[in-house]
Amino acid sequence: MRLTIRHTTHYRYAEAARRSAQLLRLTPANDPYQTVRHWRLDLPAAATPGIDGYGNLYHLMTLEDAHDEISLVASGEVETQHRAAHPQPGVLDVRVFLRHTALTATSTAIIDLAHAASGNGPLLEKLGCKVLEAMPYTPGATSAYTPADQALELGAGVCQDHTQVFITACRILGLPARYVSGYLLNEKEEHAASHAWAEVWLDHAWHGFDVSNAREPDAHHLKLATGLDYLDACPVRGMRLGGGQEVLSARADVHPVDG
Repeated sequence: MRLTIRHTTHYRYAEAARRSAQLLRLTPANDPYQTVRHWRLDLPAAATPGIDGYGNLYHLMTLEDAHDEISLVASGEVETQHRAAHPQPGVLDVRVFLRHTALTATSTAIIDLAHAASGNGPLLEKLGCKVLEAMPYTPGATSAYTPADQALELGAGVCQDHTQVFITACRILGLPARYVSGYLLNEKEEHAASHAWAEVWLDHAWHGFDVSNAREPDAHHLKLATGLDYLDACPVRGMRLGGGQEVLSARADVHPVDG
């Protein structure tokens, strides 16, 4: 499947920021399941490319002059296919992905959820169903910085929250699990095209699972980055001096290419 993507992120500040830096994980890499046909970043300043500790492509952009808004646009075309289990562990020892973080800290409720899904049967599917039953898809109930235990306690969340609860539960069960950010071609209007899912090291391979949609990732999914949690893999992460109150708007559009 060939997909076109346009992802726009716009920051507006109440007053001029004196300096800012943006770490952008907005460029997909080629892998056995996706081939980048063309891709570009339209940014207000030059950005330095690199590869982070998880093997993700990134660009670091710094604005030295005063500014009261920032506009970032990523766009391109990628050919995708079904994401089967893949045995390459990656640049890090898979045991790194057993580590909990502030966003994926354990709690009694997540421990109980994890053990309720263990036993006979397909673990990832059973665990994914438990997560969705406990916290139905509910936009606006959480923020980017809501930890997994709080989202589960709220009983609501979006793909980011589903994924973080899911990978926390996997780690409790002794399975390395990582957060994946990317895009999804989705016919459900209430679901954003910017998406997150999980990958779990099971039977000597990474197995993907999209908790919010209760299925394996397929040709509708386009992968951007991986990490221990949202903050390690989020498409845009920045810091600034000054600026006052911030208003952020973001939109990702994903469409199939005819023919």
